[in-house]
Amino acid sequence: MDVASAEMVKLASNALLATRITFINEIATVCEATGADITRVSRAVGLDHRLGPHFLKAGLGYGGSCFPKDSRALRAMASNSGYPFQLLNAVIQVNELQPRRAVQRLKAELNGLKGRRIALLGMTFKPATDDMREAPSAVIAARLLAEGATVTCWDPMAPRTTADHAPWTSVTRHPDPLTALTDADAAILVTEWPELTELDWPSAARTMRTPLLLDGRNLLDPTPLLAAGFTHMSVGRPTHRPT
Repeated sequence: MDVASAEMVKLASNALLATRITFINEIATVCEATGADITRVSRAVGLDHRLGPHFLKAGLGYGGSCFPKDSRALRAMASNSGYPFQLLNAVIQVNELQPRRAVQRLKAELNGLKGRRIALLGMTFKPATDDMREAPSAVIAARLLAEGATVTCWDPMAPRTTADHAPWTSVTRHPDPLTALTDADAAILVTEWPELTELDWPSAARTMRTPLLLDGRNLLDPTPLLAAGFTHMSVGRPTHRPT
């Protein structure tokens, strides 16, 4: 293989995976508007052997070092060659908006964020890593702070040096999820850490000012959360409220 083709293989592969993630996130937004359930939709779509199930999980958008960098690199390569890569432009723009959408949904649910205390559960761009590059959590924290909210957070692996950089210089980090949730008006599950599936959510509901959770990774079963008194929001699924 020639060098130019080899480089294109790498960029195209990551850009295509980023496109799949972004597409399913757009479908999730339509599901929210129509009452469909993105988990059922993506599962059924993935059963089509022509498509497959990989990278069809709705959430807060892609991050890390590869997908954002390679998508922008391919867009720049195309532009420098005289071709405006409109599809990739849309992928990048939608992904940048995805974590901001979560903040706007929470703002609408709480009738404003000024003076609210919001807990972020997870900081790294995915579990089992300490990588904070292009993490959606940074965008969410910055937007919450800009709206006048107080932000607390928890993550088991995010580097302590993160606290030296914005927006984390204005965020209080806690050693465990329950402490981060204390007196919170709402929480956003940002990273699908397995510890969160084992959390004592009834205790979390009692320690929070308002038991409201936006599950940004569709990690948790809403049924036990409802029993614990939570209002459960997620991505591309109906909001569940306790009766």
